[in-house]
Parts: sequence; structure tokens; C-alpha cells
Amino acid sequence: MKKEILIVNTLGNITSVYNAFNLFNGKVEILDKPPKNKSYSHLILPGVGSFENGMKMIANWREFIEKHVKSGGYLLGICLGMQLLASHGHENGFFTGLDLIEGDVIKLEPGMSNLKIPHVGWNEVNFIKKNEFTRNINSFETFYFIHSYYFNLQDSNNLLAISKHGIDFPSIINFENIFGTQFHPEKSQKSGLKLVENFINLK
Repeated sequence: MKKEILIVNTLGNITSVYNAFNLFNGKVEILDKPPKNKSYSHLILPGVGSFENGMKMIANWREFIEKHVKSGGYLLGICLGMQLLASHGHENGFFTGLDLIEGDVIKLEPGMSNLKIPHVGWNEVNFIKKNEFTRNINSFETFYFIHSYYFNLQDSNNLLAISKHGIDFPSIINFENIFGTQFHPEKSQKSGLKLVENFINLK
């Protein structure tokens, strides 16, 4: 049976996200407004940009996202989408997030002059622990990143993997049926597509 997958279309170009998820066993829809009378098994929250603008853009989605998670549906936040899962963001001020995974989004400060911000390009992901979301993916596989802030988790039990850009930062997080990747799986070639497939196959 095909999974019902919904991509939230508010936070940037999502063509590559749609193409990646459409490769596998799922019926993929894209909406810019929350549906009124339909539920989905999997919800994707992709995004690029600032924390403040991101929260403004998904303001009318908040109730739908919360109901989706409470009903047991899977949620995946990608890049900014992962950061919006946090309690607060500290980019150009102090802003409230979705508060689905406890923690704050703070500036990435590598402390080394040869490391640039934003952190852009391919970087290794090293696993702290594994689950069905990360099956068949090994430490030191590389994924594509572009970000200037990172998710500072309050509870290390929600950490699946870290990456390093001067400092260690969470690159994959998980709390119950909620997942987040700081990198873009849809732009990360074979390794990224394995992660997309794993997410779709969660049940």
C-alpha cells in the first residue's frame, strides 16, 4: 500500500524534494495551505532561510503539524525545517519555534579562521546511534549542507548523528515520530536517497 506523503510548500524551491520522494513507494502531494479534511502518513517540512521568516511562513500550518504528530504521523524537517522543530531560534532576535523537540537554534561559530560561515558543501555524518530511519547508512558517508545556525539539543537522547565544522553539531535528530536532518537528503545523491527511502518505509 502506498504511503500518503505531504510536502509543505512554503519555504523555498521544493522541486528536488518532490523528485526525491517521488522515486519511492508513496503518493506525494505538495500543498501551500494545510488540508482541511485529509490526513497523511508522512509529512515533510523542507526549507531554507531565516528562523523568523520560516515561522511566519508556516504559521497557518502549526495546528495541522501538531495534530499530525499527535496522531502518530511521521514528520521530517529538512535544513531550516529541522531547525523550526526547536523550542526557540536566536537568529537576529529571539523567536518561538514549533517546540516539538526541545532545544534552541544558535549560530554556528567554528572558532577557526579557515572555516567559513555559512557551512556549505559535503560533510561527513557520524552516527551516535542507529534506528530504522538510518538503516543501511554508515558513518563517514557524506551529505550536502548549507546553514549558518545549528540545533543545540537539550536532550542528547534525541541525537542520532553529528557532523563537524570546527565544532560538533547535530546533523540528524529524532524524538519519537519526529525526525530532522540539518543537511539536504534530496541533494545528497545515493546516501540521501537511502535516507528518503527509509523515512517513507517507517510504519
